[in-house]
Amino acid sequence: NYAIVAKDAPQPEKMDGQILVPFPIESALSGVMKPVGPENRLWYQHGFTIPPKWSGKRILLHFGAVDWDTTVMVNGKTIGTHQGGYDPFSFDITDALQTFGPQEITVSVWDPTDTGPQPRGKQVLKPQGIFYTAVTGIWQTVWLEPVNPAYINALKIIPDIDASQVKITADCPGAKAGYQIQGVVKTGWFSKVDAKAGSANELIIPIPKAKLWSPDKPNLYDLNISLLDETGQEVDKVESYFGMRKIAIQKDSDGIMRLFLNDKPLFQHGPLDQGWWPDGLYTAPTDKALRYDIKMTKKLGFNMARKHVKVEPARWYYWCDKLGLLVWQDMPSGYNNTDEGKKNFESELKRMIDNFHNYPCIIMWVPFNEGWGQYDTARITDWVKSYDLTRLVNNASGWTDSGAGDVHDIHVYPGPGKPANEEKRAVVLGEFGGLGLPVEQHTWQNKENWGYVSYQNSQELTDAYLKLIDNLQLLIGQGLAAAVYTQTTDVEGEVNGLMTYDRAMVKMDLKKIQAANKACFTKTYKMEMELSPTSQNAPVEWRYTTAQPAEGWQNPGFDDSAWQSGPGGFGVEGTAGAVVKTTWDSPDIYLRRSFELSNMPTGKIYLVIHHDEDAQVYLNGQWIAKREKYLTSYITIPVDEEARKALKIGTNILAVHCHQTDGKQYIDAGLVSIISQPIAKEKGFSLKSYFR
Repeated sequence: NYAIVAKDAPQPEKMDGQILVPFPIESALSGVMKPVGPENRLWYQHGFTIPPKWSGKRILLHFGAVDWDTTVMVNGKTIGTHQGGYDPFSFDITDALQTFGPQEITVSVWDPTDTGPQPRGKQVLKPQGIFYTAVTGIWQTVWLEPVNPAYINALKIIPDIDASQVKITADCPGAKAGYQIQGVVKTGWFSKVDAKAGSANELIIPIPKAKLWSPDKPNLYDLNISLLDETGQEVDKVESYFGMRKIAIQKDSDGIMRLFLNDKPLFQHGPLDQGWWPDGLYTAPTDKALRYDIKMTKKLGFNMARKHVKVEPARWYYWCDKLGLLVWQDMPSGYNNTDEGKKNFESELKRMIDNFHNYPCIIMWVPFNEGWGQYDTARITDWVKSYDLTRLVNNASGWTDSGAGDVHDIHVYPGPGKPANEEKRAVVLGEFGGLGLPVEQHTWQNKENWGYVSYQNSQELTDAYLKLIDNLQLLIGQGLAAAVYTQTTDVEGEVNGLMTYDRAMVKMDLKKIQAANKACFTKTYKMEMELSPTSQNAPVEWRYTTAQPAEGWQNPGFDDSAWQSGPGGFGVEGTAGAVVKTTWDSPDIYLRRSFELSNMPTGKIYLVIHHDEDAQVYLNGQWIAKREKYLTSYITIPVDEEARKALKIGTNILAVHCHQTDGKQYIDAGLVSIISQPIAKEKGFSLKSYFR
């Protein structure tokens, strides 16, 4: 039963109706589909009985997650409170139970959504654009568990592939002096490792010739842990599992910082996964539905997902472990930098790391998304790195890098793009793409749907995606270590998903998308020749003018001796992703530079450009590219074969016109030749199981 009453009103004597838990009250699957709002409080009431066979046990009441401020009562007695919308919590309700007969649980929840100081991800009271419907109250499973007076409450599992062992730490309430834990690991169909009993809270189990966990081969070990009393008698036993895996950053054979899984470089590519559902909002309709998203992500050819500003139920991470999907785990964004807001954020961040520590699929923590509620970034990042030594830390995904952590992450829409390579951190593309297509009868709303770039049909969308991935492959060769495409599914008004919001269809040609994504892992792209370099890494001299030049200014043989000379790039300081060496603050600029070719390149020709705003590019007088609007970083665009024919042995002319209308401004461009070759199997990029 449920009721919605004023926030400060007493417990209601009469309930409003019934609700289906664990679906949030705003969702269709709850059977209610009503907003609550910060001015109200949501009450739940439920009757239950204790099975006779539980006699003598301690009874625990578990909540997967409740958003946000929760008070729990059993038989009218308050047993505990909890603040936090994304973490599981439990109470021992034994002392509040009646000796016989029916029992009653009452839960009250208050959720301020975007008016409060708590992490809330993308929830708002007035959803629009990239922010969605509020979620209030119970949104994950609630269950009872009987335990002995001394029992195993939780495990912390730390695999160590270098030492060929796994370390188990157990939290054992009620354990007395002399109690021990004992472990058994199944290493095959008919083999196992029996670990000797350790102290009541720590055990090390050897794993000889470990079968490592990876997306290609998600090997998992079954684990049984027993709690033994001082006589060696078993008083409790739990079953779990773990994966032997290691994540690190280090330089590859070309001296570029990469992400290494199990001591082998692995490019990580996957969708931004927000975990929203049209009928359940934060809550998937079934466990099968949770599994479906992960299975489709792999079928589309990805090996990773970035779980975006949301924490999922434990089953989602189980399926990632089981099916083999790497996870970058965001902390749900908070937007309140008061002392209370910071306290809430850091408390929930710690609980997220504690509660999801054991899942091998999670290989990176992401404390902040862009500038959303970001504060003390270096301090927070350093704390996370020191608190969990088994994972990488991304200080902030997109635009507001602090220089801390293991990666430098940028967002480029539609992109793709990459930051300049760094000596101590890997460079990654935390978001790109966002290609939109509304599909009639499969949208959340009939109008005002949007994507970062919109298309009319599946063929157009597929072609645009393939061009993005073609450009992405080049960036991989230049040092990009990972990329995140926006996004797994449409979400409410956003229609830039690989699938529709209802998961009824994949919006692109699945086989073509799979093949393109697969190529990111099976081929390596390296620069054959830098025909005309950009100024991203070192200044390059250009001839330039801000006045309208004479006709034919882009052609070879044009006399530009009266033009000024200066190093690129050209623009104003503060333009995102720009490397300004010469100030340009007028509406137009015209650029020319010559470069020499002693032999013709054999690889594919690409234009490398960063522009703010509209730009046109010419090669030996032939138009090769037209770019509109602006970028926030350098991107790479393939030059078609007709334009390639303009190249010649000897002197060539690259010419650019850029027009600025508003805001910041910048222009820089270059040409490169790229060759591709298969990645050798021994480098660890086998993907055969991705496409089963």
